[in-house]
Amino acid sequence: MLDKYTRVYWTRFLTPTARGLLRLGVGPDAVTVVGTLGVVGGAVGFYPRGEFLWGTLVITAFVFADNVDGIMARLSGRQSNWGAFLDSVLDRVADAAIFGALAMWFAGPGDNLRLTAVLMVCLALGAVVSYARARAEGLGYTASGGIAERADRLLAILVVTGLVGLFGLPVVVLEVVAWVLAVASAWTVYQRVREVRRQVTQE
Repeated sequence: MLDKYTRVYWTRFLTPTARGLLRLGVGPDAVTVVGTLGVVGGAVGFYPRGEFLWGTLVITAFVFADNVDGIMARLSGRQSNWGAFLDSVLDRVADAAIFGALAMWFAGPGDNLRLTAVLMVCLALGAVVSYARARAEGLGYTASGGIAERADRLLAILVVTGLVGLFGLPVVVLEVVAWVLAVASAWTVYQRVREVRRQVTQE
């Protein structure tokens, strides 16, 4: 849902960086891979130790690569099915690292199995949201949109996790947000399934 409102702003903001990387001979695929490695490293390196602020700062820095690589591909005329495929696959890896690393903390020292469970539900439903779109497009239909797209989910979990680390907010705040994300993700799956069903019945 946020993508449609923020894409133009971030494109304008990150275009100089994209141009600079291209001038240095860096390719979009390399930025995609490095960005994912940074997100995974930030999540797995900090979240399982309860270092929410530092983990969030590192992850956020590398999340920008998810926007930069697409801008670079468009500027250089190197948009391809391979690049789109790589980006989508590595997005799932990054998401798994973020939610999985948080779940590791709360399954261990964080001692909150209820929150562990809902984080894993968020991870699973987030994957289903993405799969629903990919499968629909593979069959020639469209299934984008919904109230909890990837940008929405990442923004919510990263902002709240960072605030918990920065200000020591009670963990219940993170739990409430995780439940909201779980419900919103489930509704987004329903929205996409309904949209594909509508297109099928109109054929």
